Amino acid sequence: MTTVTVWNEYRHEREGGAASEVYPDGIHATIAEFLEDRGFDTRTATLDDPEHGLTEAVLDDTDVLTWWGHEAHGEVQDEIVERVRERVLSGMGLLVLHSGHFSKIFKRLMGTTCDLKWRNEGERERLWTVEPGHPIAEGVGESVEVPETEMYGERFDVPAPETLVFNSWFEGGEVFRSGCCYRRGAGRIFYFRPGHETYPIYHQPEIQKIIANAVSWAEPIESSTPSFGHSPNPPQEG
Repeated sequence: MTTVTVWNEYRHEREGGAASEVYPDGIHATIAEFLEDRGFDTRTATLDDPEHGLTEAVLDDTDVLTWWGHEAHGEVQDEIVERVRERVLSGMGLLVLHSGHFSKIFKRLMGTTCDLKWRNEGERERLWTVEPGHPIAEGVGESVEVPETEMYGERFDVPAPETLVFNSWFEGGEVFRSGCCYRRGAGRIFYFRPGHETYPIYHQPEIQKIIANAVSWAEPIESSTPSFGHSPNPPQEG
């Protein structure tokens, strides 16, 4: 069974207002619940847990890590970021959600600013499937409508994705690369834009399906372990 650790900074939901109404137990609890309903073994971790809940033992027992953060990216300890990066390079999958684009771990893995345009006016989004044969798009359909959301617009300062699965259009006319696949080392990474602390986007069945598909896609693949460094003996002929 695939083990998923759902990480969330868990600040907005404890401050009251719309975030606490939409996600009373935290975004992480909502994501963990629908992933568990789909057969994944889930646990949650938050910024204020010891070691941000991402101890060596937890990460060693994690196949896929999902990451949601927004207002406290700077509070994530560099030591923990490096710990997560090493696990991704070793094969752990990573799903970076919405404003997690500005997280230390995503920026470090991408090697760019990961900056973008944004506007929060509750606009409609049309999420278009541009790679329908990809496993993350399985059963999703041609497009998904998100009734109210925060706009993210190009330019999105990330490396060109190895596969672009989804592209978004917003009422203001902007477009955005919303479903980006990468590999770093042995690990698979998926950035998925839809999601916000004050809109019930993670309650939408279509969005839940995409995230579940992405977890399955990102889980580690069994393969031989490569060797590095000096190789004293040449291959034998015959």
